[in-house]
Amino acid sequence: MTFASETRRRRSFAIISHPDAGKTTLTEKLLLFSGAIQIAGSVKARKATRHATSDWMEIEKQRGISVASSVMQMVYRDHVINLLDTPGHKDFSEDTYRVLTAVDSALMVIDAANGVEAQTRRLIEVCRQRDTPIITFVNKMDREVREPLDILDEIERELGMPCIPMTWPVGQGKSFCGIVNLQTQAMTLFEAGSERRPQDFKAIALGDGQALRQRFGQEFESAMEGMDLATGASPSWDHTAFLAGKQTPVFFGSGVNNFGVMEVLDALVDLAPSPQPRTSSVLVNRQSVLTQVRPEDEAFSGVVFKVQANMDPAHRDRIAFVRMCSGKYTPGMKLKVQRTAKELRPTSVVTFMSQRREAVHEAYAGDIVGFTTHGGVQLGDTITDGSVSLQFTGLPFFAPELFTTVILRNPLRTKQLQQGLAQLGEEGAIQVFRPEVGGNMLLGAIGQLQFEVVQHRLKGEYDADVRLESCQFVGARWISANSPAELKAFCEAYPMRMARDAANTLAYLCTSPYDVRLAQERFPKIHFHPLREHAGLALQSAG
Repeated sequence: MTFASETRRRRSFAIISHPDAGKTTLTEKLLLFSGAIQIAGSVKARKATRHATSDWMEIEKQRGISVASSVMQMVYRDHVINLLDTPGHKDFSEDTYRVLTAVDSALMVIDAANGVEAQTRRLIEVCRQRDTPIITFVNKMDREVREPLDILDEIERELGMPCIPMTWPVGQGKSFCGIVNLQTQAMTLFEAGSERRPQDFKAIALGDGQALRQRFGQEFESAMEGMDLATGASPSWDHTAFLAGKQTPVFFGSGVNNFGVMEVLDALVDLAPSPQPRTSSVLVNRQSVLTQVRPEDEAFSGVVFKVQANMDPAHRDRIAFVRMCSGKYTPGMKLKVQRTAKELRPTSVVTFMSQRREAVHEAYAGDIVGFTTHGGVQLGDTITDGSVSLQFTGLPFFAPELFTTVILRNPLRTKQLQQGLAQLGEEGAIQVFRPEVGGNMLLGAIGQLQFEVVQHRLKGEYDADVRLESCQFVGARWISANSPAELKAFCEAYPMRMARDAANTLAYLCTSPYDVRLAQERFPKIHFHPLREHAGLALQSAG
């Protein structure tokens, strides 16, 4: 049996950008034009009752930012599209990195006024490491922005790959007239208004150039010159090169005005790849061997790339987000967590429209499904139907750069605090460290905003009011050794520096940037890791 016809219909992509580039607005419009939602939420009107579909946390609605990734599924042109909206803020980059392991392509949103910004660079690097195909959307052309040739030049430098214009803007800001579609050789005329639909925009063939010149004058002439320069300097479109992460198609438009969005939606169907084979390790004669799992394979397999607690506050549930890698899911299937070899019995399995869920009747490789669990599942876990024994690789955890101590204001809420920290740690919202020798729990983060979100969630979701205090630690490294005796000697030498994270992995806490070097000189056979994958895999040395 093969599921190739179904997997070819699937598209799974993440939207990535710097904060405020218009990513969440574009997400809303893609959902709107695919027919998945009937009305787009406002990400700016924070006091309104309507918020962005992808921003479901209370703190997201208050601040108007995305602080957690969200999953949405839609059907467009008989294709099942799994869209993952990621946090743009750098403090939540770990969540975004993990989401990028679950998709087959990425949609990069660029603010036309600001170009490629810091957070986008970090995300680009992750995509490049995985050769993830990137579609580029240059947003906010209805504002006073940079010249399109300058933007393309910067994107090419930052991506390290050629940009292939698929549409081209005519004018900008108050003089923004529309976009030229290089495939259809027609100009779509721009009209401002968030209530407009793609069919409302009039298109004129470039063959009628005289009418366009009379109507738009110098703006049209300049745009044609710029378009000729851009296409002349770019190589021809090569779909194979795009799929290998060696070219990026570029689209221009204005998400807030619904303009240029349909071209992106069509590109996700026409250009973006269907699910690809994924690397896993398999035990052969007690040896771990790397192999490729194909999406059309009959055996069910998937990887947990996200765990979210309390999406439904009324039920205090936990959802494991699973990217299906092969096979078919049907209700009632027996599932197995490879790390523990235990049977997984989810109380329900759903697909998502942000916070809204629908029961899964069937799902295939490329789909994102949510398993409601009550524990026993961690980030990075491989789930199978039990017919194969394998472990998918590559879900990253980064050593935290900031630490704080958790002080509970009401000691009677200790149980709630412990439950909250355990679940938020498993979720990956924060890294939780438990000192080996007594002391308060420690929180580790990449950015300060993570602490604020966790403090907010502990109080709102677990009724655990905490105070966060600074501590002496400034970094951490996960440790491993060639023998248990060497590891034991190291732990005995630094008992006050040892802690375990949410996956029970041993870590060495640093009080200065020099600690690791000094400890390494004293214990040369201890390995210090700034990156770990997850509990089911050996730690990977990052040099």
